[in-house]
Amino acid sequence: MTVTSPPATRSAAPRVVVVMGVSGSGKSTVGAALAERLGVPFADGDDLHPAANIAKMAAGRPLTDGDRRPWLEAVGRWLAGHASSGGVITCSALKRSYRDLLRSFAPGADLVHLHGRHDVIARRQAARPGHFMPPSLLESQFATLEPLDTVEAGLVLDVDGDVSSIVDRYLAHHRTAPQPHHPQTHREFRA
Repeated sequence: MTVTSPPATRSAAPRVVVVMGVSGSGKSTVGAALAERLGVPFADGDDLHPAANIAKMAAGRPLTDGDRRPWLEAVGRWLAGHASSGGVITCSALKRSYRDLLRSFAPGADLVHLHGRHDVIARRQAARPGHFMPPSLLESQFATLEPLDTVEAGLVLDVDGDVSSIVDRYLAHHRTAPQPHHPQTHREFRA
């Protein structure tokens, strides 16, 4: 029997949330579940990639910073467009410079880094046949990843658990955390 938690009560200040991490970390699944619990729109950042980026990744070639820029700007525009109503979007946001670009569109965006051991992520990625990001690019994702810096506001959540518990940990953190108007350092929660 599956027990689900009640939906979160929307606060007076809606949040825009970027669920980030390497390919296969569960961004889309966790992001959609979080958006549902928060009662806000959800977008999969992969849907905003230009066709050339998808073709390049499908061919097993990693994207360059130049390839990513138009995509990151599209994700940033989505965040800015939902700043007053709230929303959750996925975006790998692997480098601090990418996250800085996203924050230039939405300074108050919450960053949620879905973190996991390489073997856990590889197993999850292998279970996604047909996704344009082939498992062969996982190494380049981990090599590119710059974890949240201690001065970046955000939350690191371990993915080695079920989706509901990951969402619960995010919601529990924000029930006790200071409001996003003041910078805070990131916190890490592991199950």
